[in-house]
Amino acid sequence: MTLPAWFRERAGVTLPPTRRTALRLGVTGALGWSLPHCLAITQAADSPATRPAARNVLVILEQGGMSHMDTWDPKPDTVAEHRSPFKPIDTNVPGMRFTELLPRTATVADKLAVVRSMHHAKGGADAHPNGTQYVLSGSHPAGAAIEMPDIGSVVSHLIGSTCKYLPPYVMVPGNDEQAGETRTGFLPAATRVFKTGGRDLSDPAWTLQGVVPRAENQGPRLDARHGLRDALDRQQVRGPSAAGFDLGGMDRFYDQAFEMLTSPKVAEAFDLKRESAKVRESYGQGHRGACYLMGRKLIEAGVRFVTVDVRWPLTREVPGGFNLNWDHHDLIYAKGSCGTVRDKAGGEGRYGIGHWVMMGSVDRAFAALIGDLDARGLLAETLVCFVTEFGRTPRLNKHQGRDHWTKAYSIAFAGAGVRGGQVIGKSDREGGYVQDMPYTPEDYAATVYEKLGVDRGRPLYTPSNRPVFFGHGGSPIPQLM
Repeated sequence: MTLPAWFRERAGVTLPPTRRTALRLGVTGALGWSLPHCLAITQAADSPATRPAARNVLVILEQGGMSHMDTWDPKPDTVAEHRSPFKPIDTNVPGMRFTELLPRTATVADKLAVVRSMHHAKGGADAHPNGTQYVLSGSHPAGAAIEMPDIGSVVSHLIGSTCKYLPPYVMVPGNDEQAGETRTGFLPAATRVFKTGGRDLSDPAWTLQGVVPRAENQGPRLDARHGLRDALDRQQVRGPSAAGFDLGGMDRFYDQAFEMLTSPKVAEAFDLKRESAKVRESYGQGHRGACYLMGRKLIEAGVRFVTVDVRWPLTREVPGGFNLNWDHHDLIYAKGSCGTVRDKAGGEGRYGIGHWVMMGSVDRAFAALIGDLDARGLLAETLVCFVTEFGRTPRLNKHQGRDHWTKAYSIAFAGAGVRGGQVIGKSDREGGYVQDMPYTPEDYAATVYEKLGVDRGRPLYTPSNRPVFFGHGGSPIPQLM
């Protein structure tokens, strides 16, 4: 079904304060679901002339600036005092090597394309907030004339989703600093990402709040409210109202909203208990494995654009681990905690990169995710992007940590026609600067849009009808197409 033009272009406009709209807003509030979330339930726009390579996108955002020379881009020949202690290992692709922190991922290297030549072509976006915003939007945030939306918001606006009962753009869990950098920019509120929240998704007691309707509003009460709406509808004249709004289109929207709230598939999509013990174990115990698995479940449900933004929470198992992202400014190679007192370079609250809650859990969960998507037939039409906002310095600082570095870093792709088993680009001997095939976050964004069949030649429009072109700062990475 194609949505009315007014909805696609002006979904964020406020309806006139009529009795009818007031009652509808009251119904959505009683059901525990906000209007922006309801507006996010859209259908696919007109089909492109050719079928795009990707039907869905799953972004693994490992925020904090993951060290590339300790993971995807081993540098065994750099000077000893700055060399990673983690040795290169072979993968299942001859000549393609990762470090020993990725032994399980090495077994699925034939499905991966690793870009070792990512960099920021201009200054700025070298802190976590603006760096994260950069990778989420594919648009450099410094000095922009207009705030650009997330890639997921653009996709939500232009394509929507075939999944009727869930938003087209979902972030799991979306409750840490990187989640605060999501943007709708000039797009309607309907394109805002839905964040699942949740301190620890591996906790058996975790449930998604705000999606499943409240118990007191189910059954006869919900039916009565839906009936009241129908009665009011029958009193309205069909077609555009005096205010110029297509009430018939709004009826279709509210029918979708009620279907979402009453569908048992909503609870199923977020219920990890439905997964077998074998599958849960394959992703690994703890928060990261649960988040990656939730990403797969949402892709399987048909959500168009999913971002998984893991940060392991503070638990009894990780004392002092209150900031477990990749910002290893000090003691990056600690066997356990990097410390809890801010007396060095700001790396407190983390564990060393080789610890289980850091790369150990990433390696297990990511390898399981790729294998699981492939076994279920989902990888062929799902573009998987493993990204971080920048890399780490090629040289250790005086606190035995590595600082922010935008001159060279690595990201990885799989699925949706990406040829696996390849390394794209090259950094120098230390991993400090790109030597071959330089690519930027703008190129990453253009690749995602191209894979989805999004026409970057057509502009988006602001509420004042100003055309804004997107995705023109870069070009699709040709080796991935």
